Formats: sequence, C-alpha cells, structure tokens
Amino acid sequence: MGGLFDVSNLKVKLQELESIINKEDFWQDFDKANNINKEYLNIKKTVNSYESLVDKLNTLKLLQNEFSEEELNRELGNLNGEVTELEKLIHLSGEYDNLNCYLEIHPGAGGTESCDWASMLLRMYERFCEKNGFNYEVIYENKGEEAGIKATNILIKGELIYGYLKKESGVHRLVRISPFDSNKRRHTSFASVTVTPEFINTPNIEINENDLKIDVFHSSGAGGQSVNTSNSAVRITHLPSKIVVNCQNERSQLKNKEMAIKILKNKLYEKYLEEEDNKINSLKDTSKNIEFGNQIRSYILEPYKLVKDTRSNYESNEPDKILDGDILEMLEFNLKNIK
Repeated sequence: MGGLFDVSNLKVKLQELESIINKEDFWQDFDKANNINKEYLNIKKTVNSYESLVDKLNTLKLLQNEFSEEELNRELGNLNGEVTELEKLIHLSGEYDNLNCYLEIHPGAGGTESCDWASMLLRMYERFCEKNGFNYEVIYENKGEEAGIKATNILIKGELIYGYLKKESGVHRLVRISPFDSNKRRHTSFASVTVTPEFINTPNIEINENDLKIDVFHSSGAGGQSVNTSNSAVRITHLPSKIVVNCQNERSQLKNKEMAIKILKNKLYEKYLEEEDNKINSLKDTSKNIEFGNQIRSYILEPYKLVKDTRSNYESNEPDKILDGDILEMLEFNLKNIK
C-alpha cells in the first residue's frame, strides 16, 4: 500500500489523540471535542482492521496445509473482502475526511439549460444523502428565472462525508435532448461543483465588521430536508477578499447573519491554508472555466446512455440511476483511482 498507509504513524497519531481526549477539559468545546473523537475512532478502526487482517493472514499461512483447496479458496475470498474494506478506510483517512462539508453548485453559461442541469445535480446529491443516511440542509438557493437554480450551497453532515465527496469538485457536463427546445435538439450543459470541509476551528481568522457589506433580501425558500421559513435572507460581502456568502435557511435575520459569518470564516480559513502552504490543493480544484474540455465527468443521455469520469475512467451505462443518487459505488471507485 506504499506511502498511502503507514500503520506506525497512525499509532503515533492515536497516542496523541488519546492524550488530548483524556484531558479533564476535553468536552468543554463540544464541537471541537466531537471532531477529535470522530478522528480518533476512524483511525482506531483502520488500525484495528489492519492488525486483524495481518493476524488472519499469518494464521492462514501456518494452517494452509490443513485446508482443502475449496476451504482455502473460501478463506482467501473472505480475506479479499476485508482487504477491500481496509483499502476504503485508508482512502478515507485524510486530514479533513471525517468533517461535514459544504457543497456548492453553479451553472455555466447557457441560461435555462445550465440552471436546470444544476438543479439535477443538486437532486442527485440530495438523493445520495437520503439513501445513505446523511443529513443535509440548504443554506442558500437562488432559483432560475424559468427553471432550475442559479446557485446553491448545502451543508451535508455525516460520518466521513467530506471524504466521500471530496473528489466531486469540478465541472460536470450533461448531454441530452433539451426539454426546453421545441425542435428537440441535443444540448450540452455545464455546471461546477465545489466541495469543502466544514472546519471546526478557524484559527488566525479575524473579521472586521468594517470590512463587511451586509445586504438583506427576500428569500424564495430553500426546500429539501430543511424548509426555509425566513423572509430575511442575508448576503455578506467581504470587501478585502471579494468573497460573497448567502444564507436564507434560518428563521431570523440574526440567525442567517450568524450562519453567513460562520461560512465566511470557513472560506477565509480555506484561503489562508491555500496561501500558507498550498494544502487546499488536495481539497478542491475549481479554477477551470465551466465549459467544454474542462469537465471531470460527463453524463450522456442522448444519443446513448453513459456516465464517464475522465479522471478515473469510471463508466456506467445507467445514468438515470446515477442521477437518482446511486453514486456510492462511483465515489468509492474514484477514491481508489484518482490521485
């Protein structure tokens, strides 16, 4: 497994986390403590799985002459399944993989076509969450003039959810017969997806109120698992960085502002990491234009059916299932095959 998995380093990390967890004031900051505890349990599960697998392999070597060929093949098949599970754990052992995440979608050029495609992607990720026990809430959603969405940001919560979705950042391409074209011509649409972890702590980030431009506007409603009940959506522009954050899912203008500030700090910390040591390069890459030639994945509905990821060469001839949220197999394949 090469440099991807070093059990000695993981054991050292476990000892470090144990020393933190055993401190008397550990649970005073619940969010921080919960995050550390999740990281500890994830690493411990990986180490235990590795050691169990090694023990079983050693036992099988010692007793292989005692097994019939059929029994030996059965035992090897069982071990192969455990190896697959261990590989998955290893690929989900990144620094931020155990965190919740924000998922943003923006349509490319193309008006209604691209807005509709963005809403199809949003539904795909929402259905994925519903099928796999992840919770999500729509933080912001700007609906298209005729159909679809112009922008959306959802917060997804669950075990290792950033780890599963971290490879989804990039441009997604759709080819289909347009439902908005009376001549039934084939259209190509693009939308960008950005996935970033919800950082529990954002050290070195201080926000000066004088650097903020705050606008309040009427909300049209978010929908999803979290139905918006607020009429006081908030948009915050951080003037020095030009970062714009929207929030509309809370019940009051004050709560929306607090959530928007939290998201802004998350984005500023992300920017800080990028400027300090380029860590963020492993988290996302959305610098490319939302257009042909830059897509990470194509979803083709006409003239044939195919989903193909250009980075891992994952293929499926069932795009309807993919777009209905059956993407776990694809996500796990991409974790193993995209560097």
